[in-house]
Amino acid sequence: MSDDKIRFMEIAIEQAKKAAVIDEVPVGAIIVLNGEIIARAFNHKETKHDPTAHAEIEAIRKATRKLRNWHLDGADMYVTLEPCPMCAGAIINARLQRLYFGAYDPKGGCCGSLLNIPNDIRFNHRTSVEGGILEETCAAQLSNFFKAKRKNSNRES
Repeated sequence: MSDDKIRFMEIAIEQAKKAAVIDEVPVGAIIVLNGEIIARAFNHKETKHDPTAHAEIEAIRKATRKLRNWHLDGADMYVTLEPCPMCAGAIINARLQRLYFGAYDPKGGCCGSLLNIPNDIRFNHRTSVEGGILEETCAAQLSNFFKAKRKNSNRES
């Protein structure tokens, strides 16, 4: 695994930590173009009361505003959790070149687990996908968040 993949995923993990601080599911994403980070984001579903405010969507919105173009040709996304169907669709619609994710999501992931939307030949664009980048760290971050939520929920009962 390349040093760049590890370095960029570590930055996405830092974004996920910011989500956990505000009691959001800790998923972080960054978008990289020509070796430069052009967008950083994390989940905001709860705080924005918006089911589309996933880290991936937030990052795409920031990147497209920065570039003033909805085409993110040549850009790569790093995200700590395998994207859901909505995010996988946004990734191909934004024309991202590559997707790197950390933890697999066997219940909702659509970049290899349940479906593989970014590589479905029926779409007019395909995005290269590589999962399992710092997988253990990303999975532990999510697992620890939900353990703490359950523990707090049990205390309140």
